[in-house]
Amino acid sequence: MQTKEYPIAILTGIALIGASVALFRTQPVVAQTQGSAAVFTPDGKLELPKGFRRWVFVGAPLTPNGLNNGEAGFPEFHHVYIQAQNVDAHLKTGQFPEGTVIVKELTRVLNPTFPDGSRNEPSGRGFFNGEFNGIDATVKQSKRFAKTNGWGFFTFGHHPLPYEQTAAESPATVCANCHMANVAKTDMTWVQFYPLLRGK
Repeated sequence: MQTKEYPIAILTGIALIGASVALFRTQPVVAQTQGSAAVFTPDGKLELPKGFRRWVFVGAPLTPNGLNNGEAGFPEFHHVYIQAQNVDAHLKTGQFPEGTVIVKELTRVLNPTFPDGSRNEPSGRGFFNGEFNGIDATVKQSKRFAKTNGWGFFTFGHHPLPYEQTAAESPATVCANCHMANVAKTDMTWVQFYPLLRGK
């Protein structure tokens, strides 16, 4: 009886291994860093990060058209989100770990009524969030993005919802060069705009 059972067990084990390999090959190519939210398609495009609005919200810089002669380079609020474990790592070391994803979602200024782009609300005159108007992401993978200081930059569209579901890496002239020239010493991130990341 025992000599007949061994071949069955071996065949069963081989079948399970084969099924596991087949399943692995059908899954998206995920960033190698454990816990990274970066998921890449086989042709190297970044998938739109899922659930990012539940990550840590670190800030929302604003340079509205109304204060820049109607020609602001970045006229929307920039809502910036980072996963909690990567925020913690940055606060401890001053650097983001490999696999970190930073998401920047844009919102327009809500229906301006004054020339500077502001409006009156019960809380007073100011700038308020309007509709969503685009989303960008950056990923830290030193080997993949060696030419741009270890970070890759992506845009899923600068327009109202819905956003594109995948994005190719943006040319260095679009985002990376500015980061390398101005914030390379703070791990390519504008930490001066985010009190939480400044640790103050």
